[in-house]
Amino acid sequence: MAMTHDVQQWQCIKHCGACCRLAPDERPEALAALNDSQQQTYLAMVGDDGWCIHYDSGGQRCRIYNERPEFCRVSELGALFGVPAENLDDFAISCCQQQIRSTYGGRSPVLRRFNRAQQPVNCAN
Repeated sequence: MAMTHDVQQWQCIKHCGACCRLAPDERPEALAALNDSQQQTYLAMVGDDGWCIHYDSGGQRCRIYNERPEFCRVSELGALFGVPAENLDDFAISCCQQQIRSTYGGRSPVLRRFNRAQQPVNCAN
């Protein structure tokens, strides 16, 4: 008989934008994972305030979402950081939690909303 267990499935939340906080001094691991061309693009996207120049702070959304670079896509995190596909959800959740904590604080409503949005999925062993 197969055993089952719950794993969390990563889910983005609206009105967060923590991933759009690109300040290189706050995200050295992100910059280090990129190739030279991606690093140039990344650095060109950083505004004077450390936020992405394409981030709409009023609407808390990306203005180029459909055309955003690969390194802005959670689906590409595995390739950038060498994370196997079966571990991608856990890795993405951890990355988002870390970035949300860093941007908004560990007791922020954004972090609480993000944690509630991560849905458990029943998997068979």
